[in-house]
Amino acid sequence: MGFFDFLTEEIAIDLGTANTLIIHNDKVVVDSPSIVARDRITGKIIAVGKEANMMQGKTHENIKTIRPLKDGVIADFDASEKMINMFIKNIPALKKKWFPPALRMVICIPSGITEVEMRAVKESAERVNGKEVYLIHEPMAAAIGIGLDIMQPKGNMIVDIGGGTTEIAVIALGGIVCDKSVKIAGDVFTNDIIYYMRTQHNLYVGESTAENIKITIGSATEDLQTPPEDMSVQGRDLLTGKPKQVQVSYREIAKALDKSILRVEDAVMETLSQTPPELAADIYNTGIYLAGGGSMLRGLDRRLSQKTDLPVYIAEDPLRAVVRGTGIALKNLERYKSILIK
Repeated sequence: MGFFDFLTEEIAIDLGTANTLIIHNDKVVVDSPSIVARDRITGKIIAVGKEANMMQGKTHENIKTIRPLKDGVIADFDASEKMINMFIKNIPALKKKWFPPALRMVICIPSGITEVEMRAVKESAERVNGKEVYLIHEPMAAAIGIGLDIMQPKGNMIVDIGGGTTEIAVIALGGIVCDKSVKIAGDVFTNDIIYYMRTQHNLYVGESTAENIKITIGSATEDLQTPPEDMSVQGRDLLTGKPKQVQVSYREIAKALDKSILRVEDAVMETLSQTPPELAADIYNTGIYLAGGGSMLRGLDRRLSQKTDLPVYIAEDPLRAVVRGTGIALKNLERYKSILIK
């Protein structure tokens, strides 16, 4: 334990398309939407996270809200770097320090990421004072976060439905045996709802409203055992241009999302079909684990279970499974060294 270790702080980051979470000292200290508001004239960042999210869809021409991550990878370098920087600066324990500490970081990345995109994440981390930066694949982090022992010679299947991508992986012996990453996830579901409202109700709704519909009455199937109440949705009438309100039921949302969910199902089936037989035998016994915000869609677990004839389990607190796993990997660096990318 050198003098520098004393000055080094450890943080685990789940850099997501929709939300960014950061763990410091075993606590989730940041849980914010991955969104940035920038002043168009000065180029200055006015707000990040929750504040910027409230501005979404309500800005005038001098303010622009940006989502720096697209499909789980960095699309806007400058904005993502400033966003990470501001999130880290806002960690209560680091605020009290006189000078910014060196950081040991583990950041999770989608499994379908390219070398270039990986370098982008690393460089962003190094610029915000990351002295030691490790990367971990999202399905791995999710598996650790769910509490699976991934080092065992035993197959586990993880389906992690985030904001930008759905990551499906079969994991054994601390490695990904077969995986598939599809760009169908929370954001696509939200856009499906916007499109449905336009075509079926002539109602133009914004992203925040659609997101709210998805969370309040979103469903993956039309026959839920405990259906949610119908919801009143306000937006702009496309025919008259006036603001109007319509009632929407969960069945309609299930219809709107059906095509996208089919594609997730197909990806799961394809991954199963590529799984080596010995691991397929394990998965028959262990089932499929769901993580990520998208796994909270009502009835999705049942629908996947019917499609695959396997038991499907949702992680507890699925939104935080990935960051929790990233945090565990950070604490046990020696044990998980083999699965981290330096």
